[in-house]
Amino acid sequence: MVKFSKELEAQLIPEWKDAFVNYWQLKKHVKKIKMARKPKHVPDTNYDFGISIFDPICRAINKITSRIHSGGVKEKPEIIQVKRKFREGNDGGEEEEIYETELDQLFSEEDEVKVFFETLDDELNKVNQFYQTKETEFLERVIGARKNWRLKWAPASFHRPIHHVAGTRISRKAKVNIVIAQRIHKSDDDVVAALEKNGINFINSATTTRAKTKKGKPKVALRIDIPATTPSRTIAAVTSMLWEDLVNNSKKELGTADIINRKKIQCAEKMIRGAFVELYRGLGLLKTYSSLNMLAFTKILKKFDKVSDQQVSVSYLKVVKKSHFVSSDKVLRLMDEVESLFTQHFANNDRKKAMKFLRPQHHKDSHMLTFFVGLFTGCFITLFSVYVILAHLSGMFSPGIEATYMETVYPIFSMFALLSLHMFMYGCNLFMWKTTRINCNFIFEFQSSTALNYRDAFLICTSLMTAVVGAMVIHLILLSEGFSPLQVNTIPGILLLCFMALLVCPLNILYRPTRYCFIRVIRNIVCSPFYKVLLVDFFMADQLTSQIPLLRHVESAACYFLAGSFKTHNYDTCKSGKLYMELAYVISFAPYYWRAMQCARRWFDESNIDHLANLGKYVSAMVAAGARITYARQQSELWMAIVLVTSLVATVYQLYWDFVKDWGLLNPKSKNQWLRDDLLLKNKSIYYVSIALNFVLRVAWLETVLRFNAGMFEKRLFEFFLASLEVIRRGHWNYYRLENEHLNNVGKFRAVKIVPLPFSDG
Repeated sequence: MVKFSKELEAQLIPEWKDAFVNYWQLKKHVKKIKMARKPKHVPDTNYDFGISIFDPICRAINKITSRIHSGGVKEKPEIIQVKRKFREGNDGGEEEEIYETELDQLFSEEDEVKVFFETLDDELNKVNQFYQTKETEFLERVIGARKNWRLKWAPASFHRPIHHVAGTRISRKAKVNIVIAQRIHKSDDDVVAALEKNGINFINSATTTRAKTKKGKPKVALRIDIPATTPSRTIAAVTSMLWEDLVNNSKKELGTADIINRKKIQCAEKMIRGAFVELYRGLGLLKTYSSLNMLAFTKILKKFDKVSDQQVSVSYLKVVKKSHFVSSDKVLRLMDEVESLFTQHFANNDRKKAMKFLRPQHHKDSHMLTFFVGLFTGCFITLFSVYVILAHLSGMFSPGIEATYMETVYPIFSMFALLSLHMFMYGCNLFMWKTTRINCNFIFEFQSSTALNYRDAFLICTSLMTAVVGAMVIHLILLSEGFSPLQVNTIPGILLLCFMALLVCPLNILYRPTRYCFIRVIRNIVCSPFYKVLLVDFFMADQLTSQIPLLRHVESAACYFLAGSFKTHNYDTCKSGKLYMELAYVISFAPYYWRAMQCARRWFDESNIDHLANLGKYVSAMVAAGARITYARQQSELWMAIVLVTSLVATVYQLYWDFVKDWGLLNPKSKNQWLRDDLLLKNKSIYYVSIALNFVLRVAWLETVLRFNAGMFEKRLFEFFLASLEVIRRGHWNYYRLENEHLNNVGKFRAVKIVPLPFSDG
């Protein structure tokens, strides 16, 4: 049977962990009471020959005797009294309800019991205050979402100018309402009343002239018969039925500037729908919060009863059940209201369809997924072994063939290898985030139903590497069989084209939501100054700064195929061409430039000076990268000194930002020496090892200064090794970066997204 402490730790909401009952601390107090009740070792002069069979009979006789002496009535004196008091809230706000326990009966362990109940009262007050705060917050958000839905089809553009109608000054919104009212038949007065009840005011149009058709009948906008049984249904009906008349006649009756923008309304509807989904999720979390805390109070009080041999739980639980976080039914009513509104307005009264949005099914792990990961891993290891043997037997790395092979095959295959390694590291990150209960989907704002888990990441990685190594083996076999190099050397290009086609494939296969999300994020990165920067955007941009070798390989492959080098085997164009050399600088600068522009945009949006300091870090990295490229082409002592200075400045800047800003470590005032106060990993030594490892991998640029004399194959292999180390460092950085972000969310109790609403209360 699972202990409740482990069950509570597994089910509690990580972002609200500090607001839950501190069950573990209360257990420690109960344990202290138990230890205090143990009798001290005293020499026993009586001889105990064991338990007698007559002992139960004697105890029963004693109970009956005591009951007879007490008149047959079993009295249960009150052991404790829990008093409810009120105190002034923080910053002079509303009064807060607090509970204090007074002991009416002396315990033999009075001090320990008093501390236990003081702690229990503090926990009860904490839970109540947090619940009331969140309940009020969600109530305000529900009211805001409800108002926005009612204003969905009345854009703010109707609030600006003023017009005259029948000698009265009215706004354009009112004029739109007159137009709508003129199109509703007299028999539909209940529709008008329902709309007015929901906050949409119609001006009395009795003195106005109704629009007539050719036959003299009033124009009726309600073309289909939907009974307006409820205000919510009326809003949905009128919203859908008046669209055509409003769009077709708005230009004629209201002017060109007042044409309703359908696209903006659809965007607003999408925002409101997202707000309802997040509200429902937040209310569900608050409901879980209430039930888990109630269960925690019940369990800990039962433990106290067992240890103290007193019946305290009944009295205290009566108070707990009357407290706000248990007795309030606002959350349940709000959930019902949100569910009803969402079903009517966004699911056409189809509750099953609505529940797919409100309660999305989590991605279920499949044993077949694990099987294919193992299968592709075995295939990759086997094919790679075959490739090494074939390459050795065919003399592929001999001086005569080495140059051709390294210029044709190496860039594309190493590009896929680095991509697969990065995907493998991401799978390890997902596994560690899940193990330490870091809600990465919430932080990245991914849909839980379509987000990747670590098995998916490993499957993509192993299947991609199996395909790449299989293409490498086929390439070698065809060359050894005497096929023309012109034909064989197109295999890497075909592999690259297949990968690009799969990335943009519109069919709903092979993780389409993830592929399209990746493309969308890359678009946001490339156009970073023009898009609001989300966490997933700058997180992905940081990944690109570690994949500059991959981007350089893309450049080499593009030059190789577009310049026709695979036909002529003339590689001077892609080595010493002026355009190619200039592109090398652009590609090396691009990831740092995109990241710097994101920092500039965040500073513009948030006015936080830290973003400008972060921008300086990427500018220093750009300068250092440019100096290293120039030194590789002009090896002189001057450029070597420039490389040393710029790289040293950039490295110190990056290390400081890694440890202090991104990881939140190196805090001299922390209770954990030079770390941070809150750590998710129990073994503190892991953090110190990670700091040292990150430092070592950050100074790998020294290889560009310490030039090693080696052949082309050894040089390329060493470059690939350094690029792989940088990918590993980035994957290692990813875990601590998201751990720090998760702890920030925990500190601010952020467990659900706050979706901005399109319309203000006005």
